[in-house]
Amino acid sequence: MIGIIGGSGVYKLTELADAIEEKLVKTNYGEDVKVSILKINEKDVAFISRHSSNHSLPPHMINYKANIDALKSIGVSKIIATNSVGSLNKDIAPGDIAIATDFLDFTKNRPTSFYDDKVVHVDVTEPYCPSLNKLISSNFKNIKNGVYVCTEGPRFETAAEIKMFKQLGGDLVGMTGLPEVVLAREKEICYSSICLVSNYAAGISEDKLTIDEVFEFVELKRNDLINLIYKTINKIQDNEDCTCLNALEGAEV
Repeated sequence: MIGIIGGSGVYKLTELADAIEEKLVKTNYGEDVKVSILKINEKDVAFISRHSSNHSLPPHMINYKANIDALKSIGVSKIIATNSVGSLNKDIAPGDIAIATDFLDFTKNRPTSFYDDKVVHVDVTEPYCPSLNKLISSNFKNIKNGVYVCTEGPRFETAAEIKMFKQLGGDLVGMTGLPEVVLAREKEICYSSICLVSNYAAGISEDKLTIDEVFEFVELKRNDLINLIYKTINKIQDNEDCTCLNALEGAEV
């Protein structure tokens, strides 16, 4: 099964779906998770709205562990996530679509691992699945690549923080990419993040940053984003193997 985690403005993925079933998936992490089960070109797809359907969950209050655990428990082996981001790189402009290739984690108070009761050092040399990233890139002309910087939120970043992130090698900045990608790796799930660039980050743009701007860009590029997801789903092979699926080999002490 293929999993989709929708970010800001992407609260449903029912277009072109042949069958829809809503279900609550029980997890071991404090709450049940609402999952939409779709059938897209004969492939089973599980969709989760990261912020919930009415955008009621701020980035620092999302139960990332429950979401990933729910997808794993129903048989998801590959996740395509969508994230709205700001750009730290003038070569990645508002309106562009990018895929994350690495990350810098500046979150502060989020549970970051499933393994609190034993020692597991999962490898994240390539945190985003190279095979899935390559497949996504093949379906969209002029897609950009970038290092994703994740901040705690819910406030936007200061100009000084953005300057630091840029000096450290960051290209994109958002609030929801971590610990999601690491938790997926710990559950041996392939994971890629499609990032929709809504603005230049603080200090790069002289304009005041607003959440309205983010939603406007998401709505503007929503069809492109959905088409990219559907094209990628169509090309995913059911029997495709990947090292992500064996990520715990050699990781446990």
